[in-house]
Amino acid sequence: MQKRPLKKLIATLAAAIGLAGSLAASAAPLKVGFVYVGPIGDHGWTYQHEQGRKALEAQMGDKIKTNYVENVAEGADAERVIRDMAKDKYDLVFTTSFGYMNPTVKVAKQFPKVIFEHATGYKQDKNLGTYLARTYEGRYVGGFLAAKMTKSKKVGYVASFPIPEVIRDINAIQLALNKYNPGTELKVVWVNSWFDPGKEADAANALIDQGADVIFQHTDSPAPIQTAERRGVYAVGYASDMAHFGPKAVLTSIVNNWAPHYIQATQAVIDGTWKSQDFWGGLADGTVELPISDVVPAPVKAEAEQLIANIKSGEFQPFTGPIKDQAGVEKIPAGTSASIADLASMNYYVEGLTAQMPK
Repeated sequence: MQKRPLKKLIATLAAAIGLAGSLAASAAPLKVGFVYVGPIGDHGWTYQHEQGRKALEAQMGDKIKTNYVENVAEGADAERVIRDMAKDKYDLVFTTSFGYMNPTVKVAKQFPKVIFEHATGYKQDKNLGTYLARTYEGRYVGGFLAAKMTKSKKVGYVASFPIPEVIRDINAIQLALNKYNPGTELKVVWVNSWFDPGKEADAANALIDQGADVIFQHTDSPAPIQTAERRGVYAVGYASDMAHFGPKAVLTSIVNNWAPHYIQATQAVIDGTWKSQDFWGGLADGTVELPISDVVPAPVKAEAEQLIANIKSGEFQPFTGPIKDQAGVEKIPAGTSASIADLASMNYYVEGLTAQMPK
C-alpha cells in the first residue's frame, strides 16, 4: 500500500475541516429581534405583533432564532434596546411603534450590516425598510357600520397620539359617516398613550356620557370595549379581534395580521433578496382582517361584506376625491385617490369633523 505524504494528508484534513466549518456557519439560524411598545398581553397592538412572531417561528423552524423585548418606551429606551440587539449580532430587527422611528434610523446607520424594519414610519435607508397596515380601510367599513347602527348620531373615538396613522383612521370613519348617515358627529378624546387601560376606560366613559353610542379606539387595551359592553353601547375593536371582551357590543374589529409580512421579509433576508421598501398591507393581502359579528343585522352585514369586497378588488378606495378639510380647502381632487405620500403625511381633519386637531 502506498502511503500518502504527511503534508498532503494534513492539507486534505484541513480542507475538510474548513468545509465543515463553512457549512456549519451557513447553517447558523438567522437571529430575528422584535421591539414592542406594550406588553405582549395587551390583547391589541403588541399582542398581534407577538402572534406574528410566533407564526414566523412556526413557519421557519430551526432556520431562525427569535427574541423580543416588551414594554419599551419610545425615545432613549428604544434606542438602547435596538442598539443592544444590533450589538448582539441580530441579523434582522423589527421595531414596532411609530415613536421608534428616529432611534431605528440612528442605529441602522451605525450598524449597516444589520437589516431593520420599522412599523408605521416613513424613513427608509439601504438597510432600513418600513411597513404598516392600511387600517383606514377597516375604519371606513367600521364607519359604515357605525352609521347604520347609531341612534344618537354621535360616535366616539379613543385616540392615542396625533400622528398621520391615527388621523387617517379618524378621517376614514368620518368620510363613511358623511356618506351613510350625514350629520353624524365623531367625537375624539386623546389619551396620549398607546396602552393605559385606566385612561382608555375614562375616555370611553366620557364619550358615552356625551351621547356616543358607538365607540372606536386607537389604543391597545380592551378597556374601551369592556366599557361599551358594560354601558350598553356598540364598539369597534382594534388590532386584534376583541369580540370576546364585548360580545353584545362589538360590531367588528380592525385586525392586524402581521404574520405574512414577517414571513416574507425574513425569507427575503435568508435568500439574500431583501431590499428596503415601504410596505403597505391592507384587506386585499390579508394584512387587515375585518370579522363582522352577529350583533350586526344580516342585511347590514351583507352590505359591509360587499364594501370589503369592493375595497379588496380596488373598485373602491376610501380616500377618493373630492375630499376637503375642515376649512373647506380641497385636499384630494374629484376622480383621484390619495397617494401613499398623501396618506403618509395626513395632518388635517376632513369635512364633518367638529373636533379640533391637538397641537
